Amino acid sequence: MVTGGVAYIAAQLRGDLAPVHFASASPYLLLGLALAIALGFEFVNGFHDTANAVATVIYTNSMAPHAAVVYSGVLNFVGVLFSSGTVAFAIVSLLPVELILKANDGAGFAMIFALLVAAILWNLATWYRGLPASSSHTMIGSILGVGVAYHLMDGSGGASGVNWEQVRKVFEALLFSPFIGFALAALLYMLFKLVARDPRLYTAPKGSAPPPLYIRAMMIVMCGGVSYAHGQNDGQKGMGLIMLILVGTVPTAYALNHAMGANEVQSFTVASTQAAAVLDRYVLPGTKLQDPGTELESFVRNGRYQPEVMPALREMVLDVRSEAIAYRSLASVPQNMPGNIRNQMYLTNETLRLLAKKGGPKFSAADAAVLVGYQGYLDKSTKFIPSWVKVAVALALGLGTMIGWKRIVVTVGEKIGKTRMTYAQGATAQMVAMATILGAGAYGLPVSTTHVLSSSVAGSMSASGNDLQRVTVRNILMAWIFTLPAAALLSGCLYWIFHTLAR
Repeated sequence: MVTGGVAYIAAQLRGDLAPVHFASASPYLLLGLALAIALGFEFVNGFHDTANAVATVIYTNSMAPHAAVVYSGVLNFVGVLFSSGTVAFAIVSLLPVELILKANDGAGFAMIFALLVAAILWNLATWYRGLPASSSHTMIGSILGVGVAYHLMDGSGGASGVNWEQVRKVFEALLFSPFIGFALAALLYMLFKLVARDPRLYTAPKGSAPPPLYIRAMMIVMCGGVSYAHGQNDGQKGMGLIMLILVGTVPTAYALNHAMGANEVQSFTVASTQAAAVLDRYVLPGTKLQDPGTELESFVRNGRYQPEVMPALREMVLDVRSEAIAYRSLASVPQNMPGNIRNQMYLTNETLRLLAKKGGPKFSAADAAVLVGYQGYLDKSTKFIPSWVKVAVALALGLGTMIGWKRIVVTVGEKIGKTRMTYAQGATAQMVAMATILGAGAYGLPVSTTHVLSSSVAGSMSASGNDLQRVTVRNILMAWIFTLPAAALLSGCLYWIFHTLAR
């Protein structure tokens, strides 16, 4: 499987890069280094986070350790392949707009390298200490640290340009999901005791004896479900950053979705004409047209609506439409143009998203529907993930799962409760973790597999009267509290260093 995956990645990448011509080998080297670091993060994520998924089946003797991690690695692989990409772009949207627009210059590369290296270093540090800290917290902290550092260095203030609305949504998902996991696991465990009266379910395994066949089958299925859910959610976190790397290094191949052919582009031009007509109705008489790019970038960055935004937005829609008509398909855009067109589409899309929230005009229901349809074409043009990227992330995450899992497994299986995990505790924790992570993924919300499963284990143990080990719980909570600021500080410092070296 690994050999076939690598061969597929190489073939697809070679085909994508064949029409691209660089004056030197430097862009290829930069691309290779950036991809290696991004996939390195997913590899570390595999053995750091997925260990939580196998802890319950290992400590209830449902599966042998090595069989469990291989099984979990395969299900992580499958989960990544079937992921939607919504979480990936939710993560990317946390970045300041300027850095997204500058993905192909020194600031953009410094951003990507800083946040990925910071995330890897913190994950390795917590793994070494055997702490089930969150890779999601780590990645998001790293992104925020880069954003704040960028604006401090730019002189515009540390909070400027950070997408605080998206930060709030992500924080809410990360903050509440462990409490939801704890409460649901406790309730499910009590329900379990009412329904399943087999006393063997509520005693710790004796020696290496396996559990009853039916509970063993359920534990194995739930382990696979948690692993699949982890792949679907956590696997996407690196995908969005890999797409930024590809857009920055090879915009000709990856800035626009080449799968959009002539027929779809023709439909896009019709939708653009309709959207421009809608926007024209909301332009105030006498409003002067400013430079569209500058006006929209200012609005997206600062969130301060001015009447000049509407004519600028209409003009940008018409400009993008003209380019679509001229080139007929996104694959036909000249080599020096895809990056610029992508930025125009991004600014247009973000402006439409923010208008209603930042004091823009109130669109009628019919007009709003036209603009939503137009945004769908913009999303399809720019928010896509090639299949080889999914395969690469799936391989990195799956292989990482099979290596270095033991430290985190010991913490979850032995050190949360004062007595060994019972079959019922393991089963309820896995059920809740799987449902919570899959539910969050369906809504495009990044959650922490580590925190959800650890809190579910703690909830089921508390409901059974098993006292928790205060030292372990304290260490997990401290890692939870300090992960985000520590990763932010580390990535901010690394961004300053990398940006200084890139000048």
